[in-house]
Amino acid sequence: MRFRTVHTVPVLAASAALLLAAAPGQAAPRDQSAPARCAEKALTLHAKAVRGKTTVVRFSVTNSGSRACLVDRVPTITFGDLDGAALPTPEGGRGTYRLDAGKTAYGAVRTIKNPADPEARRSPSIGVSASASQWGRSFSAAQLGTGRDVRVWEPVTTWWQPTRAKADKALGLG
Repeated sequence: MRFRTVHTVPVLAASAALLLAAAPGQAAPRDQSAPARCAEKALTLHAKAVRGKTTVVRFSVTNSGSRACLVDRVPTITFGDLDGAALPTPEGGRGTYRLDAGKTAYGAVRTIKNPADPEARRSPSIGVSASASQWGRSFSAAQLGTGRDVRVWEPVTTWWQPTRAKADKALGLG
């Protein structure tokens, strides 16, 4: 075992040096047809609670750039200074969502099933981001229309959808 360790390190170092020294033309080709990640400055985010249902917030992202770009398939929804984020429904959701120039994608989050739940937490705001690597935008409870705070317990969010109706359906709204 020790013998392999001694020889493995120099071999790995030499392999890395060869890869770094390769001419740029020898690198693996990048798919030129795939759009790049969306720049945060090209995205506009909106959010508002559903009228009469302060436990459900609809949100959207619009690509104001001149080219199609990619955001995470599942938006990142956070709650003030509470730990964690809303979980996607359906589960999974790894990957990206293509957002064409000038187009809008929609989503919705249910912050809590039963607002009277004794385990409910309270947050002064909701954060919405099109990708986990971006800051996104924070919306206060007053801006959302949820009252003095947002009640949170086991929140779930949709994947990005092409229409508001599809986002509602994914969350189980009628």
